[in-house]
Amino acid sequence: MFTTENTEGTELEKDPLTGAVIGAAIEVHRHLGPGLLESAYEACLAHELGQQGVGYRLQVPLPVKYKGASLDCGYRIDMVVENRLLLELKAIEQVLPIHTAQILTYMRLASIDTGLLINFNVTRLVDGVQRFKL
Repeated sequence: MFTTENTEGTELEKDPLTGAVIGAAIEVHRHLGPGLLESAYEACLAHELGQQGVGYRLQVPLPVKYKGASLDCGYRIDMVVENRLLLELKAIEQVLPIHTAQILTYMRLASIDTGLLINFNVTRLVDGVQRFKL
C-alpha cells in the first residue's frame, strides 16, 4: 500500500527533505516556466539542490531484480536525493496512471520508500507534484 495526495498533517508533509526539494522545484519552475524538456528541468533542479547543499545523484542505474538475479535492463532513476528520496521528473501534458505505476515500481526496486513525481509542464508547479510513500 502507498499514500499519495492529501498529505496535510501527515509525516510525509512534515518531512524537511521533501519540503526542500519541492521548494527547489518551485524555484526552478518560477524561473523557467512550463514548456521545456525534462532534461532542462533536471539540470536546473540539480543545480538548485547543489546550491542548497542537498546531496543528489542523477540518472541512477536501476537494475531489475528478477528471481534472485539483478539484471541491467537500462532503467534509470531521474534523481535520488540524500539516498532516501526518489524523484521522477516529467514535462508532459498530463500525468497518467502508468506514470504513478512507474514511480511506485522504481521505488520498490530501489528500496526507497518516499518518492516525488514532479511534472513541470503545468501553470503552477504545486499542481504538478505528487508525493508517494510505500
